Amino acid sequence: MTLIIGGRSAGKLDYVKSLGYSEEQISRDPGDDCPVLYGLQDTAAEDPEGAEALLPLLLKKELVVCDEVGCGVIPLEKRDRQAREAIGRLCVLLAKNADRVVRVIAGIPTVIK
Repeated sequence: MTLIIGGRSAGKLDYVKSLGYSEEQISRDPGDDCPVLYGLQDTAAEDPEGAEALLPLLLKKELVVCDEVGCGVIPLEKRDRQAREAIGRLCVLLAKNADRVVRVIAGIPTVIK
C-alpha cells in the first residue's frame, strides 16, 4: 500500500491519475473493491472514535490518499479537533505499514518513505 498525503488541492488526484489509475478505480468508500481510496480525511472525520478501525480495510488498498490536516489553525470545535487528531493518528499507522509514502506539494510528488 502507498500512502499519498498533501494539502488540499495540492495535486494528489492528478498524481494518482499519472500513475495510470482511472476515475473508475478511485473511490471514497474504503469498503469497496476499488484499488484507490481518495479523501481519507473525510471518511475518518465522520467517526473519529472509529477511525482506527478502518486500518485493515485501508491496508488492502493499493493507494490511500489523504489531505494533511495537522497544519494550520487548530479548530475551535471539539469535534473538529477530535477528527483532526484521529486522522493524524490513522495516517501515522498507515505510514508505518505502508510500502511507500508520497507527499505531494504544488503538484510535485516527493517520496518520503
